[in-house]
Amino acid sequence: MMFVLITLITFILMECVTWLTHKYVMHGFMWYFHEDHHQPRYQNDFERNDVFFIIFAVPSILLFYFGLQGGLNYKFFIGLGILFYGIAYFLIHDVLIHQRFKWFKNTKNKYLIGLRKAHKVHHKHLGKEEGECFGMLNVPKKYFRI
Repeated sequence: MMFVLITLITFILMECVTWLTHKYVMHGFMWYFHEDHHQPRYQNDFERNDVFFIIFAVPSILLFYFGLQGGLNYKFFIGLGILFYGIAYFLIHDVLIHQRFKWFKNTKNKYLIGLRKAHKVHHKHLGKEEGECFGMLNVPKKYFRI
């Protein structure tokens, strides 16, 4: 039960990490990698912004490795929480919002529509300044009104 709790808490905390990273790193000193993501449409299947998948995967991989040293320990489950958040991020951000894969094209779910609206507001700013809605799963309630 403790390991499930560690995984769940890590998943929830990753939303905070994502918000902070998105606002202060992606829209800050690593704007070079994130900038093409704010352009009107992708030129190819990959963009420089995809480097952040690797950046977030590295701690998860390391935690899996060190979480198996000397027997299964809490580090493994922190890595698992990061992995689960990464999967959720991929499904919400790349599949649902940006339609890089056409899997959830016609959703009627109010929560998912709200996430999509908030992200569109974020993308109306093509530069790194004046951004809003930096989170992924937790966005202001006003975007859930129809």
